[in-house]
Amino acid sequence: MQKEFPQIFILILNWKNKEDTIKCVTSVKKINYPAFSTVLIDNGSKDGSVEAFQELFPEITLLCNDKNLGYAEGNNVGIRYAMSKGADFILILNNDALVDSNILHAFVKASKDNPDGGIFGAKVLNQNNEMYHFGGMWDAKKCEFKTVLSSQKYKQVDYVCGCSFFIRRKVVETIGYLEPRFFLLWEESDYCFRAKQHFFLTYSVQDAIISHKISASFDGGKPQMHYFWWRNRLFWISRNTSKKEKVAAYKKVLLPEIFKIYKLRYLKSFELFLFKRFLPKDKVKKKSMKLKRYKAGCLGIRDYYLNRFGNTYKKV
Repeated sequence: MQKEFPQIFILILNWKNKEDTIKCVTSVKKINYPAFSTVLIDNGSKDGSVEAFQELFPEITLLCNDKNLGYAEGNNVGIRYAMSKGADFILILNNDALVDSNILHAFVKASKDNPDGGIFGAKVLNQNNEMYHFGGMWDAKKCEFKTVLSSQKYKQVDYVCGCSFFIRRKVVETIGYLEPRFFLLWEESDYCFRAKQHFFLTYSVQDAIISHKISASFDGGKPQMHYFWWRNRLFWISRNTSKKEKVAAYKKVLLPEIFKIYKLRYLKSFELFLFKRFLPKDKVKKKSMKLKRYKAGCLGIRDYYLNRFGNTYKKV
C-alpha cells in the first residue's frame, strides 16, 4: 500500500544557466507538500553557478559533475543519489521551469488513481499561460511524436515531456536509468517506451502544472539541436520499433527525408556561394544559419551510422 506522503526527490540539472535555475528553485521552495527533498546537479558549469547555489541555497544538496554529461547522464547522477536515499518517487525538473505549488500533491494523487502508471508528466504552459504540451503519441507515418493537448484529468500517452518527469521508484529498479548515449533529446520518450515494455504506463496529469520557457534552441534555432534531433531520432527508431516497422519507416519516411536534407545542404551551399556578394547582410546571415542547420542534421545522420553517441556535436 502506498504511503500517504511518499518521499519525493526533485532533481534540477543546471548547465551554465544559474539565473533560470535560481528562479526554478525559488518556485520549488513554495511547494506545499510535506515530504520532498531538492537536489541540484551542476553539469560542469564554469560561470559561477556552483558558488551562487552554495551561497543562496546552503540547505539544498548540490552534486557537481566534472563536465557536461548531457540531460540523460546528468540526471542519472541525481537519480542514483535519490535511489540511495530511499526515494519513493523522483521528479526530474528542467531548470527553466516554474512549478505550481500543488504539483507534488497532483502527481501523488495520479499515482494512486493510476497504479499501472510508472511515469507521469505535467501540463506544460508557455509564457502566455497557454497549454503547449500534454504528452505525445508516436506517429509511425511520420516517424515523429505528435503533441497531445487535452482537458482530460489523466491522459495515457506514449511519452511525457522531460521538463517535468515524475518516475515511480519501481520503474528505476526494473529498467534502470536514462540511456546516456542520447545525451540530449529523445531520451525521455525512450525511457517511456522501455517502461511500457515492462507494463508501466505513462500518464499526463491535468492538475500537475508547470510553466516552461520555449527555448529558441528547440524551436528551429541552433544547429546543434538539429544534429541531436536527427542522430537520436534514428537511434530511437533502432531501439523502439520492430524489424517490420523499421523497414516501413526507412522506405516511406526516413530515406526520402535523408535524401532531401542532403540535397538541400548542397543546393543551399552552392546558392550561397554564387549569390553571397549580391545579397544584404541580414539575408546572408539568415541563409547561412539555415545552411548550418542542414549541415548539422547531415552530421547527425552520419554520426548515427558511424555509431558515434554522447556529446559528439562539432560546431558547423
